[in-house]
Amino acid sequence: MERRNKRADDASGFNITPMIDMTFLLLIFFMVTSHLTDMDVSVPVGLPEAELGVVPDDRSQRVVLTIDAEGQYYIADDKASKDEMASYLKKRFENFPPLRIYLRADQKTPAKKIKEFVAMATEAGAVDVIFGTLKE
Repeated sequence: MERRNKRADDASGFNITPMIDMTFLLLIFFMVTSHLTDMDVSVPVGLPEAELGVVPDDRSQRVVLTIDAEGQYYIADDKASKDEMASYLKKRFENFPPLRIYLRADQKTPAKKIKEFVAMATEAGAVDVIFGTLKE
């Protein structure tokens, strides 16, 4: 009778366990990051339309801030006063320079509030501010 070497048979198979583990980890990663992205922009805003709106090449590491139609500031989902927003921008610049901002302002936001925000951002040290728009 011929004896088979059991170790040789076991080693010749393809082990897919690491691939399943990696797929599971990637699935969790994308679920978590998509949830965090949605949380930053949950304040409803009617963005203005812009025919010549352009998506910037580098949109990484931007602070997403919002001004609603009444001119109220939001940091994530939390309402903020003018002083709180200015303080937040300064702390953000100190802790995570450079300060790059993506501003979501409603199309009915008073121009005075947008001008006020840009002045605060400039004073805090912002190097780049982009405005959210919709393309027609």
